[in-house]
Order: sequence, then C-alpha cells, then structure tokens
Amino acid sequence: MANNSRVTEFILHGFSDIQEIHIFQSIIFLIVYLVAVMENLLIITVIIYSPHLHTPMYFFLANLSFQDIGSISVTVPKSVANSLMNTQVISYSGCVSQVFFLVFFMISHFYLLGVMAYDRYVAICNPLHYEILMNKKTCIQLATGAWTAGLAYSIPCTRNAFTMEFCSNVIYQFFCEIPQLLKISCSGSYLTEIWVLIFGACLGFMYFAVVVFSYVQIIKVVLRIPSSKGKQKAFSTSLPHLLVISLFLVSGTFAYLKPISSSPSAFDLFTSILYCMVPPVMNPLIYSMRNTELKTALRKLILSFVPSSSKKFSL
Repeated sequence: MANNSRVTEFILHGFSDIQEIHIFQSIIFLIVYLVAVMENLLIITVIIYSPHLHTPMYFFLANLSFQDIGSISVTVPKSVANSLMNTQVISYSGCVSQVFFLVFFMISHFYLLGVMAYDRYVAICNPLHYEILMNKKTCIQLATGAWTAGLAYSIPCTRNAFTMEFCSNVIYQFFCEIPQLLKISCSGSYLTEIWVLIFGACLGFMYFAVVVFSYVQIIKVVLRIPSSKGKQKAFSTSLPHLLVISLFLVSGTFAYLKPISSSPSAFDLFTSILYCMVPPVMNPLIYSMRNTELKTALRKLILSFVPSSSKKFSL
C-alpha cells in the first residue's frame, strides 16, 4: 500500500465550500450519528440485560447493532470534524482505514443478514429441531463466520485499491470509498480492483439467492398456518428482517453498482448518504416496531432505573 508516494493525503470535496453549508451539514450529520448510536446501543443493552432475550435471534440482532454502530462511525465523525474545522483533508492512512473498515462492516453486515435469514428459516420451517440446530455453539460459529467473511474480503479489496496510481487526490465525496478511488485512478492496476469487486458481487448474488430461497420457504409455511394469531406472530419476526435486508441491498446496489461518472454528481452523494447513514438509523426502528418482546424488555429496563418512590407516584 505504500508504493504510491506521490499522494500523501486526499481532499474530500463532497459538499459546497460555503462555510454556512458546512456548519448545517455537520449539525445534521451529528444528530443522525448520535441517534443511530443511541438506538443501537439501546438495542444491545436491552438484549444483554434481559435474560429472556438470550436467544439466537436476539444474539444476531445485537451483532447487527454493533455493526451498524461501526459502519456509521467510520465515515460520519470524520466528516463532522472536517466541517467544524473548515477543512477537507484526510491523510493517506486515514483514507486506507476508512475503506478497510467500511468494507469490513458492510460485508460482515451482509453475511450476518444471511445468517439471520437462516435462523428465521429454521425457527419457522423446522421448529421442533430449532434448539438443536441453533444451539449456542452454532450461533457463535455463524456470527464469527460473518465477521471473518468481512475481514477476508476487506483485506484484498483495500490492498488492491491502494496499489493503484492516482492522477488526483481530490475525492468528490465526504469519505473515502472504492468507486471514488477508481474514478481518480490513472493506472491499469485498477482492473485488479474491478475483478475483486466482480468476484465479491458474484458471491453476494449467490448468498442473496440463498436468502431468497429461505424466505420463499418461510412464506409458504406461514401461509399454511391455520390461525391468524400464529401467522401474525410468524410475520412479526420475519418481516422486519426482510425489510432490513431490502433496505441494505437497495442502498448498497445504488452506491456500488451504478455507473462511475467522470464528473462530480449529487446523485453519488445522495446514494452514499443513503447506504451509510439510513440503515444504522432505521434498523433498530424496524426491529422494535412490531416486536412486543423487545418493547416489553425496553420498558422493564427503563423502569428498573426509575426510583421506587417515582413508580408508586406514577401508579
């Protein structure tokens, strides 16, 4: 990664040079970031301190929330800091770190969503063997596998991205990302990075096919449930996950599979905000919206911090 000695820093030229716009952007980004972090930390805390939520589904959900905190923390704080200090500079090593951790969290996030789809498939389609198939050891192995897959892909992807020669150090984005680095590359070595991305896309498509198959089977089983209450309970645990997968795939597809334009584009900026900032904010809301167990556990956790005198007064 150190063979490109001509570039020692990059200029993140994502927003207007007007200072007032920078301040407004930093305020909005900071609010979104704090909301995302607080939501996901709340989900993790509720799961940890609620023994009845120590199940495979909530174990994976806690991992997902941790990934959401990680992915939004890679990009947004640096952008906010640059806006407040009226600078657009990011160091070469800082850019490498952003690309590495962003790919790491995004890929591990994708694979964990597949693991969660498998968990719902076993729970609904094979409930009698659920506790045997999804035991503690298996859950830890599946979660570890998702994290390892992200690490295994992010290392060669980042390495190939920074062995390219760059004709410019100006990135028309508020953080470092591979499509923008490909745009300023002027060497033939960018083809290696494209092949890495194509290989990752093929693996992702095959994994997505498995997820689709799982949910087709889930829907078939749910529709055969005679009672409306049973159908509602099954859909309440599977539909939120399906919404989270759809949100992640749609935002990621727009960001990475769109044609790379040669000029700055507001659409590029919009799609990057969409896949970097929207999922970490929306995922906790989607999962808690129709999940009575999670809402009940949250209510109990909040009440546990309320003084007993206040509880009597409220009653």
